[in-house]
Amino acid sequence: MKNFSTGAARSLAIRAAAAATFAVVAATPARAAAPCTFRPNAPDQHVVVKGDTLWDISGAFLEHPWCWPQVWGMNRDEIHNPHWIYPGQTIYFDRVHGRLTLDKPGAAAADAGAPPLVRLSPQLRTENLDENNAVPAIPPGAIEPFLTQPLVVEQQTLANAARIVAAPEDRLYLGEGDRIYVRGQLDGAASFQVFRPGKELVDPDTNKVVAHEASYIGTARLVKAAGPGSDVHTFVVTRSVKEMGVGDRLLPMPPTPLRNYVPHAPARPVTARVMALPSESNYASQNQVVTVNRGTLDGLDVGAVLQLYHLGQTVTDPESKGFLGFGKAKLRLPDEQYGELFIFRVFGHVAYGLVMHVTAPVQIGDVAKSPE
Repeated sequence: MKNFSTGAARSLAIRAAAAATFAVVAATPARAAAPCTFRPNAPDQHVVVKGDTLWDISGAFLEHPWCWPQVWGMNRDEIHNPHWIYPGQTIYFDRVHGRLTLDKPGAAAADAGAPPLVRLSPQLRTENLDENNAVPAIPPGAIEPFLTQPLVVEQQTLANAARIVAAPEDRLYLGEGDRIYVRGQLDGAASFQVFRPGKELVDPDTNKVVAHEASYIGTARLVKAAGPGSDVHTFVVTRSVKEMGVGDRLLPMPPTPLRNYVPHAPARPVTARVMALPSESNYASQNQVVTVNRGTLDGLDVGAVLQLYHLGQTVTDPESKGFLGFGKAKLRLPDEQYGELFIFRVFGHVAYGLVMHVTAPVQIGDVAKSPE
């Protein structure tokens, strides 16, 4: 949205001048997205308040919240470098032109010099605002642990991860301030997360192990890299949420994650399957995190939205006759769409998604695919 800051490192909010309006059929992402339609009961305006999310605001105006970039004419670069929106700003629904605007419909300058349904370049002015007050795309509390902790580790990453091989005085368990000895490649990093490999994650399509769940244990800092006459690196434990021990693995601290995502359809069609649910539960519900068997290499990126489906059941046709007159024919019912999944962290072939607006529980094996 062109009224928001595009600089992730600057604490600036951008407001459009009176001529800045955007058409529903303006420039869209590279992928030909499904048609975006406004809700029949869409409000005339919405004043952004603290606690709002992009998803909530989108849903107030649009049948599909993931249509947000299409409505505002955002390209792929703008999706990846999202704009910010702040409490106190007002979004208007211009019903005459079928578009959203920052200026009240009917204002003298709203359409000055611009034909209908043409994307305009806004004139901008800036003012200092605290970037921490920016409205998030989705509820941040539900996903915070999944942004910074290695709760899923892919096969190759696990195989290459450095590991704790010894501790002073042969201690079995270690905590904050203790030294540990680590073997493996550090790739130039100095700060690491420590985790313990857990349950295997099996791809429902191939029945192959694609990743492991990981139990986050804490953090460690490099004190001295291995040198002549030594096979191990020396670390110190800087944070411990569980007792560490020999065999636990280390991964470099990830970069600060992007927290203000823009909901959008994937750049290309994606069909995924749910392969892991929270803890040991058999079901997931609204605002819970699930793992799917697709990632960046399959076309998913941060902010992508997938629709959730229960696989269609197989039933018997009561009036049919089977092969050679024996038995009844089997019929497969269509998959039933029941909710949406917001992708907020992606790996190579695995991704985390936040369950959004479901009418039924999520189960392992459910389908998650690009919006239709």
